[in-house]
Amino acid sequence: MKKTLLLAVTVAALALGAGNAMAKKQLVIVVKGLDNPFFEAINQGCQKWNSENASSEYECFYTGPASTSDEAGEAQIVQDMLGKADTVAMAISPSNAKLIAQTIKSANPSIPIMTLDADLAAEDSALRKTYLGTDNYLMGKRIGDYMKEAKPSGGKVCSIQGNPGADNILRRAQGWRDSLSGQEGLAELKGEGGWTEVAGCPVFTNDDGAKGVQAMTDILAANPDLAGFGIMGGWPLFGAPQPYRDLFRPMADKIASNDFIIGAADTIGDEVAIAGEGLVTALVGQRPFEMGYKAPTAMIDLIEGKAVPDPIFTGLDECTKDTVETCIQK
Repeated sequence: MKKTLLLAVTVAALALGAGNAMAKKQLVIVVKGLDNPFFEAINQGCQKWNSENASSEYECFYTGPASTSDEAGEAQIVQDMLGKADTVAMAISPSNAKLIAQTIKSANPSIPIMTLDADLAAEDSALRKTYLGTDNYLMGKRIGDYMKEAKPSGGKVCSIQGNPGADNILRRAQGWRDSLSGQEGLAELKGEGGWTEVAGCPVFTNDDGAKGVQAMTDILAANPDLAGFGIMGGWPLFGAPQPYRDLFRPMADKIASNDFIIGAADTIGDEVAIAGEGLVTALVGQRPFEMGYKAPTAMIDLIEGKAVPDPIFTGLDECTKDTVETCIQK
């Protein structure tokens, strides 16, 4: 009986050891929320890397809170994943840059940390090795450039933003204001370059598309002379495409004549189709698949002590009604 028990324990131990030996080292990507198609595109890039590197000792592991509005949930996941022995590097898209910075400080990880899609605030940049993603300032500037070109005389505008603690959105908004005003660093447009932000703006939607459409409905009702919207994330277009269409289809002629202008971020979901319908002046899109696909290689380079550029910018895709057939990078 004792020999049988000893044999069973030995076999179990060997099996456990074999399982551990087969377990891959985890290159963890933590995003703001799993409910956003933008982040699902990052996941698809992550999974493509896995399929192309099936024999690697590393595996790209994608996770995040269920909702993009769950800042505390994302911070908890970062903390939990940093506590796992098989986590060997991490790429984070911070929903709340300050909260994630504090989480990293508290965990004091020995593994390399990088940011993805959204960065930490400049004063916390030493907490990560590099940033991989969009040049968010340039993205916002290009949104502003399209609006300024369409309506050079300016007008009253409102920006639709996401989370007030999201560094990437704040950088886009600054680029947008700098472009419209011709000045740098303004916190609000008060007539500079002919542009004025109306009361109640910016509107922070926590990446909720329906909330963004409702906010635009309310702003339009309160400001019948509004000249346009700068939408710093595509949530209203890809998150609530039909309500967005219902709101702006009656304004299609005004958008076509540039009497009313809408510059928006992203080119995912229904956004390009909406541009083709003439319900947005211009889209400036990111490349989330590329972010997810490139992140594992960057993390491995960091683990191996190789020189990694900081930042690593992915490109932009710029779409108007006239370019929808060719504007997306293939």
